[in-house]
Amino acid sequence: MIGLILYAFGIVLMINANIGYAPWEVFHVGLANTLGLSIGVASIIAGVVIVIIVTILGEELGFGTICSMIVTGVFIDIIFFMNIIPIMNDLILGIIMLIAGLFIIALGSYFYIKSAFGVGPRDNLMVVLAKRIKLPVGLCRSLIEVLVTFIGWFLGGMIGIGTVISAIAVGFCIQIVFKLFKFDVTAIKHETLGYSLKKILGR
Repeated sequence: MIGLILYAFGIVLMINANIGYAPWEVFHVGLANTLGLSIGVASIIAGVVIVIIVTILGEELGFGTICSMIVTGVFIDIIFFMNIIPIMNDLILGIIMLIAGLFIIALGSYFYIKSAFGVGPRDNLMVVLAKRIKLPVGLCRSLIEVLVTFIGWFLGGMIGIGTVISAIAVGFCIQIVFKLFKFDVTAIKHETLGYSLKKILGR
């Protein structure tokens, strides 16, 4: 839960940096506009599709995956409601806030991935690629971010300098944080949703 709170806080920082949508937000807005959906519904649909893909590729669904899809959004709304993060109207300050948000997201990813309850859909995709194509996890994340940015832009999502910075820098931020904590994401064996339910039910 600490990881999800940090993740939500990082997302709000990036949004309030006010210099362009982050890659996944570009994609969600483009998808929403194309299909006539709300951004929230588009995000859920994207999450479900990704979960199906990574499950086919051998990753199992976990309790943390469900929490990431639902609870993170609740925390984002709470942080926005509290109105504790100012909206930047200066480019330099916006860039600083954006980068701070990226590092906080990376730290949040470390905490909730290491909990081994299953990662969120988008991080799950990152892990699957790291395992399958044997590239550094940070590089895999950057490749995903660039791809969804392009698709989102093609579908009509808005981009800005913050989008470019996010797409390029997110992988490096994750790599730096994971190296700092000497964390090998591919070595984690996540607890499946079925196993978690058995423990909760005492079976």
